[in-house]
Amino acid sequence: MTSVLAVRHKSWMVFFVGTGDGQLIKLAVDNNYHTTCPRVLYRSNDDRKVFPKIHLDKVDHKHVYMAFQNQMKRVPVSKCSTYKTLQECWSAQDPHCVWCGSNSCTFEDECPDSDWLSVPDDYQQKMVSYNVVKDGTEQITLNIQTHVTVGQKATSNFACQISASSNEFCSRGGPLPQFPQCTCILSNSALPAEGLAVTVKIRLGTNQWSEQLKLMKCSDIRGPPTSVLCQQCIDVGCVWSQNGCSWATAGVKNYSVCQMVESGMNPSKPEISSITPSVVSFYGRNHAVLSGHNLRDVTRVRIQADMDCTPRESPVLNNTGVNLTFHIPSTDKKGAVKVCVVLPDGSCHANAEITYRSLPSCTAVTPSSSWISGKRKITLMGSYLEFVEGVVHSHALQEVILPRNSNSQNLTYDTPAAENTQEVFTSNVFMKVANETVSCSTSITYYPDPEFTSFTSTKVGGTVRITIQKKADKLELSKAELSVRGIQEEKSHKCFVESKSKSNETDSFICVINSTLDNNFQKLEITYGDKTVPLTPVVTNSTLRMFLPMLIVLLLIPCIIVAVVIIYRSQQKKLTIKMNRRMENLEMDIRNDIRQGFVDLQTEKADLMENVGTIPFLDYKHFASRIFFPESEALLTSCIKDIGQDTVKVQLDECCQALSRLIQDQVFLTSMVHALEEQKTFTIKDKCALASLLTIALHSNLSYLTEVMEDLLKALMQQRSNAQPKLLLRRTESTVEKLLTNWMSICLYGFLRESVGQHLFLMVSALTQQIAKGPVDCVTEKALYTLSEDWLLWQAQAFSSLKLKVLFAVGSDGEVSEPLEVDALDCDTVEQVKEKILSTFKAKFGFPYNTSVRDVCIEFEKDQSFVPLEEVDASSEVIGEVTMLNTLKHYEVSDGATIKVLSKKTHPPLSPQGSLKDDENFSGKYFHLIDPDVDENQRKNQEKKKFKVKEVYLTKLLSTKVAVHSFVENLFRSIWGMPQGRAPHAVKYFFDFLDTQADNMKITDPDVMHIWKTNSLPLRFWVNILKNPQFVFDMEKAPHLDGCLSVIAQAFMDSFSLSETQLGKNAPTNKLLYAKDIPKYKQEVKAYYKQIKDQPPITSREFKIFLQEESKKHENEFNEPAALRELFKFIQRYFTEITEKLNQNGAPSELTEQLHHVKSLFDGLKSCSWS
Repeated sequence: MTSVLAVRHKSWMVFFVGTGDGQLIKLAVDNNYHTTCPRVLYRSNDDRKVFPKIHLDKVDHKHVYMAFQNQMKRVPVSKCSTYKTLQECWSAQDPHCVWCGSNSCTFEDECPDSDWLSVPDDYQQKMVSYNVVKDGTEQITLNIQTHVTVGQKATSNFACQISASSNEFCSRGGPLPQFPQCTCILSNSALPAEGLAVTVKIRLGTNQWSEQLKLMKCSDIRGPPTSVLCQQCIDVGCVWSQNGCSWATAGVKNYSVCQMVESGMNPSKPEISSITPSVVSFYGRNHAVLSGHNLRDVTRVRIQADMDCTPRESPVLNNTGVNLTFHIPSTDKKGAVKVCVVLPDGSCHANAEITYRSLPSCTAVTPSSSWISGKRKITLMGSYLEFVEGVVHSHALQEVILPRNSNSQNLTYDTPAAENTQEVFTSNVFMKVANETVSCSTSITYYPDPEFTSFTSTKVGGTVRITIQKKADKLELSKAELSVRGIQEEKSHKCFVESKSKSNETDSFICVINSTLDNNFQKLEITYGDKTVPLTPVVTNSTLRMFLPMLIVLLLIPCIIVAVVIIYRSQQKKLTIKMNRRMENLEMDIRNDIRQGFVDLQTEKADLMENVGTIPFLDYKHFASRIFFPESEALLTSCIKDIGQDTVKVQLDECCQALSRLIQDQVFLTSMVHALEEQKTFTIKDKCALASLLTIALHSNLSYLTEVMEDLLKALMQQRSNAQPKLLLRRTESTVEKLLTNWMSICLYGFLRESVGQHLFLMVSALTQQIAKGPVDCVTEKALYTLSEDWLLWQAQAFSSLKLKVLFAVGSDGEVSEPLEVDALDCDTVEQVKEKILSTFKAKFGFPYNTSVRDVCIEFEKDQSFVPLEEVDASSEVIGEVTMLNTLKHYEVSDGATIKVLSKKTHPPLSPQGSLKDDENFSGKYFHLIDPDVDENQRKNQEKKKFKVKEVYLTKLLSTKVAVHSFVENLFRSIWGMPQGRAPHAVKYFFDFLDTQADNMKITDPDVMHIWKTNSLPLRFWVNILKNPQFVFDMEKAPHLDGCLSVIAQAFMDSFSLSETQLGKNAPTNKLLYAKDIPKYKQEVKAYYKQIKDQPPITSREFKIFLQEESKKHENEFNEPAALRELFKFIQRYFTEITEKLNQNGAPSELTEQLHHVKSLFDGLKSCSWS
């Protein structure tokens, strides 16, 4: 037992018990601590344990939630609907189930009109019990008791009808039925010797049922006292006392007395010494063998679990007296059960045990193929494979193959033949367990039989070495599967297979015959499976072998003469030819690179995956805080509430309350901001911090914050209107400019999530996928596929794509998961492969792997064993003092290879190695795809690298742009789109505010208005979002991704520009990349600005309601007291200057007094802290 949940239901206490082998068992206990029969509500096929806590569904109370590793199950508390009759429903002894109106077994609240009946409040073995009482006047009374609980409607209609074969069974003067009892005074006090069959029909509400009773004269039940005789006595309504049967007096039947009756009929009781097998799956086992003594009279084998109300019996099939054969039945529960043997009198003797376990499962097979003639030795790997009685293939379902040998984790068998075919096909594997069939998750591929073509023999010392040639195939035939014999002069010699080698078209096996005989063999006999094939040698003519050396010499003489002449002539032109060849190779390489770039550009497919699963949006407070404090981690953490606190309203202390009231005064707040900005020591960083702290402190009153922002903006416009009005809001050099950024972020958060967020995430995902198609240098982070020339990896050599089968280690016993297919490149480093594996895992299953990249190690399957892959090891290439990071190509990992992922915590590596990137001089000690600047002669591998020209690879920028272009366009249009023909409230309101201020300042130049709007919205908000998607999503931004996003952000801002840029051949590539698209975007932007201007204005009341709703949505998400305390630090530092500013502005004296009061409160707080 691993978990338990107790629930009170009526008078019953119901326990839901989770077990270590994956079961959920229901057990009910009455007030007398008597338990009902346990019922299995859920049973897993494997042995995953149930986690400690089980929870009842708080809504309907009809389900429980149970947790396994990586899985949560919702299980009904009862299986009422599976019981089809009233007797079945009652016999289930389930307090949750009622029989409703003679119709169905269901929950009580689903039965209308209270017309139902159910089990009583205490445990009873039968729904109807009876006893037969005989008084002193020889009058016999039959008392019938119903053991049910009924609904209110059912009790009003209770009736009993008792009848027998005699005409009038009950006398008419008997008492009327009174729920729950009926009484019948027999009209005839004499009962026949053979007994009397009685039928009782009972009606409760609309529910009707009948019971068959048998009455006998109690004194006629005689014989030696046995438990069988005792049960017969009680079954007919009598009582057992003093080893005899007598008339009942009162009460209900008590079968427990029969358990104490010992039978004297069997002086030689059966004994059980063993059961084979004694551990089976819950499907049972056929033909189990029970061994023991005195088994000759045994007729049945009884199997009963603890508290099992209905024991199961299996007939004996074959009995020798000391051994008997029987079938172990299936069960719905796992665990140990008791076994005894039943004699003809019904008594059960001896005591043994059988354990039920989970079903067998197979997760892998080796080898995974067979030849068509069959009989190849196959090994299944999995769990509980010792329970398998036979193996079946889908192409030969009638043929059951018995295992050669098996244990818990491995099973070996021979494959069946495939008749009448020579084609390749796949056959599914099934396991026979008792009378059931369990499917394997693996399959076997059938290929034509191996084809041996020829052999040659050579005498080496005292042995003969034979080389056998075979056509290459996909059978992966091992040397252990071959048996070879050489035939010489009708004698057979064993040839021991030593090695195997492979090439593109042939496989070669080398075997050795330990003999001093001649190497002239007429043929070989090669056996694989149960098939033997003959093979003849390549050459059998000894004369040809005699003259072969002479023929070779004659052929070599003219060749040598010709070679000497050619060498002599070539010496004169050697240098020229060498140089020409080098130039031709260089020209050819450049041509190929240009042609490949052209092909990539023309055949680039938009095959990027658009279904990226759930978008990992950050919640509002984390999004806003990253906008507010992008460079201050301390302020960011102090101003955000922890998880679980955001629903708790924090009460401000007296100091913070006073300061909060003070900043709610607009005169004080604007005076304070102006006073601080006039100080030379008040830096731009301080201005940004002040704006963000004010945003948090006033977040609950966004209407007031908007008024303050407008007041400060008007003052800023007055300062710059005479100088350069076009520079307004271009940079963040004042508090109000940062305040505007924060205000836009708050007001546009809903629009960002609902309209833009999905397109932004798809664009980032498309860029990430496109970058992953080509190599990325692990040291410099440069990539072959990028939008930025600065991050272009033009030095990369040729690469190829690989598909890896990745297995994840489960636990510490060597078990592995189902294979996961991961795309990688042969030039990827070990660290990059780990990242791609974990990224693919998250994309496939929707949640991250439970171990980080740092704590993961990977192994590569090579020659049926796993080799660890490390970033750097003894085999790494070293050039000078710089080491090359190991790649998949370095380890010779091929397409389709198997990689196993292990956790360093459960599988510590032999040579622990932290992340090399932790080294401060990582880029100086190591290199990946970009060679270090050292002498070429210092290489271990002297292979000449191809000469590369950067300009050739500029087409990769365009190729990347083509791949992601649709995503970029969708993103841009979602930003300047107009859902339902209306701009977001904040955009319309602020643009109208700018138009009003321009009119007030007599500014008529439309370019100035265009620039103001561009500086306040796209430049101040959208560019920040485009370049920093980690502000919006839970993700990390790699340097090469940042380079691509900068190019897209530049194109976005160029779309809002009014100037026309003339681009030439020397223009930067990031400008040239979107040069043809920018004019179209500019027209869309102008239309966007015009639509906003033509839109009906938003009223102050509408906008105020919008701001109040935004404040209410995100109430209590920020730590307002922390922000107020940080604000006071600025007030304290510039207290004198703020006071003077208030006096200059003619502020009321009450404001100055409030300011001094706030200072005294905070000073008092400090002294209390010091004390």
